[in-house]
Amino acid sequence: MIPPSRPTATGPLQALLSVVALVILLVGCDGRPEVAAHRFQGPIFGTGYHVTVYAALDETEQKRLGQGIRDTLAHVDHLMSTYKPDSELSRFNRYPVGVPFFLSPQTAEVIREALRIARLSNDAFDVTVGPAVNLWGFGPDGRPDRVPDPDALAAALARIDIHALELDGDTLTKRKPVYVDLSAIAKGYGTDQVADYLEQQGIDSYLVEVGGEIRTRGHKPEGSEWRIAVEKPVSRERSVQRVIDLGTSAVATSGDYRNYFEQDGVRYSHTIDPRTGRPITNHVASVTVISERCATADALATALTVMGERAALDLAERENLAVYLIVRTDEGFDIRMSSAFASYLEGATTAGKEE
Repeated sequence: MIPPSRPTATGPLQALLSVVALVILLVGCDGRPEVAAHRFQGPIFGTGYHVTVYAALDETEQKRLGQGIRDTLAHVDHLMSTYKPDSELSRFNRYPVGVPFFLSPQTAEVIREALRIARLSNDAFDVTVGPAVNLWGFGPDGRPDRVPDPDALAAALARIDIHALELDGDTLTKRKPVYVDLSAIAKGYGTDQVADYLEQQGIDSYLVEVGGEIRTRGHKPEGSEWRIAVEKPVSRERSVQRVIDLGTSAVATSGDYRNYFEQDGVRYSHTIDPRTGRPITNHVASVTVISERCATADALATALTVMGERAALDLAERENLAVYLIVRTDEGFDIRMSSAFASYLEGATTAGKEE
C-alpha cells in the first residue's frame, strides 16, 4: 500500500520553514556561523582605518571585535597624538628640560624603535623634526604654504636633535627643548596593535589598514594570498604601479605625490630632511617597505625616502630589507628594489623602467 503523501506547507508555515533552513545553512551543522568576511572601519589619527577579518563570528562577537578595534586605536591616539593637548606625548612636549618623564610601555616602545631607526639611517629619521615640518606648513599648526625665511629656518633647525632624547627603560628625558612628533611611526604602530589584538582574539586571517599602513596574516578562505597594490606616484589620479603578494607581513609606503606645495615653479615636498630642515630634493617619489612589524616599515619608509636612492638601496642590501623605490627621471619613473623585495612581487621582475 502506498502511504498518502504529506500535505505541502503553504503560507506562514512555508515562510517559517524557509527561515529555519536559511539559519541552518548559515550556522553550519555544529551550530556555529560559517567563516565569512567581516569588515570594520572608522576615523582615527586624522585619517581612517579599514579592517577585514575572515572568521566564524556571530552578531555579538562581531560587535565585540569592532569595539575592541576602536578601543585599541583610540588608546594609541590618546598616548601619541600631537593634536590632543592631554595626550601623553603632548604632556611630554610641555615637560621641562632635564626632568625624567615616565612613559607608558607603549609609547616607550615606539620611542625605542624610533631611536633605533635613527641610528640605522644616520639620523635621516628623526622624531624631533616637528618644528621644521610646522614651519613649512605641513604640521598641526596649519600655517599657509610658503617658503620660510632663513632666520626662522635656522631657529627651527636648532630645535631638531634626536640625540637630545634619552630613554632609560620607560623613562624619557630631553636634554634640550625638542618637540617630539611620532606621526611617521604611530600609524604603523596602531596597525600592529590592532593586528596583535585580533590574534589575541583567535583571528588568524586578517588585513588591517590604518592611514595606508597595512599588516596581514593568513589567507583568504579559498586559499589565495593577500595582495596589496603599490600606488603609482602621480597626484592627478589613483592607479596601480605594482601588486605585491604580502602573505603574513606588514607594508608601508612614503611618498611626496599627495602632500606638497609649489611656489615660483618649485615643488616642495612634505617630507623634511631633519638634517637640513628643508624638503627633500632627491627625486625619490615613493618608497615601499615590507617588514614583520608595521611600525618598523612605517619609520623605514620615511627614513629611506629622506636618504635617497643610492643610500637607501645600500642600507636595504646591508640589512636585508625588502624595499621598493620609485624614482623620478626626465623620461618618467625608474623602479629600483632590493633583493629581499623581489619575492613579494606578483609576476616579479627584479628592476626596470615602468611608465
